[in-house]
Amino acid sequence: MSRPLAELSELQALIKEGQPYLDAKVLCEVDAAGESLPVLALYLGNPSPNVPVVGFFGGVHGLERIGAEVVIAFVRHLVKRLRWDNVLHEQLRELRLVFMPVVNPGGLRLGTRANPSGVDLMRNAPVDASERVPYLLGGQRISASLPWYRGPKDAPMQAESAALCALAEAELLGRPFSLAVDCHSGFGVQDRIWFPYAHTRRPVEHLPELHALRMIFEQTHAHHMYVFEPQSHQYLTHGDIWDHLYRGVEAEPSRVFLPLTLEMGSWLWVKKNPRQLFSRHGMFNPLIGHRQHRVMRRHIALLDFFTRAASSYSRWLPRADERESHREQALARWYRR
Repeated sequence: MSRPLAELSELQALIKEGQPYLDAKVLCEVDAAGESLPVLALYLGNPSPNVPVVGFFGGVHGLERIGAEVVIAFVRHLVKRLRWDNVLHEQLRELRLVFMPVVNPGGLRLGTRANPSGVDLMRNAPVDASERVPYLLGGQRISASLPWYRGPKDAPMQAESAALCALAEAELLGRPFSLAVDCHSGFGVQDRIWFPYAHTRRPVEHLPELHALRMIFEQTHAHHMYVFEPQSHQYLTHGDIWDHLYRGVEAEPSRVFLPLTLEMGSWLWVKKNPRQLFSRHGMFNPLIGHRQHRVMRRHIALLDFFTRAASSYSRWLPRADERESHREQALARWYRR
């Protein structure tokens, strides 16, 4: 019998330790080589639909374990603070936090980017790019044996993708303000914070709000190492889940939904330890302990910033008479090259 998946075991321990404040639910179960694995969601804070919410997601790609580990580390950080931190308890009275730390437990178990059916969950949503995408990388339906497989045409989304969308629709999309952070690794030598779109180079409707969020982040983190940009600056793809979810609420003026992707630059770790190139996991994860600890320190601070930004969104979100100025600045910064 195989060992329990370490990430799921730690989540179960945190769920127990976080009582009575931390709730949990099994969204679905997936089969990986005959083993049934749960897809878990965790909930913390005020469930009222009138308070802002932040969703944290990780482990969408099974090879990128560091994404799941960063989200789990942040859950651990909060659970430990629940014992003694009055400020956190005050914050949670007016804030909802939801977590889906291991979206793809089957991929983690098998050590694959895709889920056990060979589908890349970040190419699986019913969104087709309006412009040309990179061959294969942008999503393909040739074969599940090739990377970036989207799944059969016109088929329902995979159970894991559908569970993520259902959680987002229930907890994020109906709020006056919501923010999602999806943690990945494997792109370049810099840590990047991406926002939609991935299927087109067209700016999103909430570009002023994204520009304002970037501004308050840079004002309070003067020496940060993140590149804040639209994903379309790097490449376009079919089937992006966050594009799919965002398009569902883009036209609703009373709701603000800001989906972000933290793309950790895994080549930083390879550059310092080239032997990692000979390991599939080494291309996407830090394999040396002190580097992993450094990653956790840096990104836990980032995730904490997002909870504070959501709690205080009414203080920095552009007013109606400010939106056009923010839009012009954002267009100049990201789209008029």
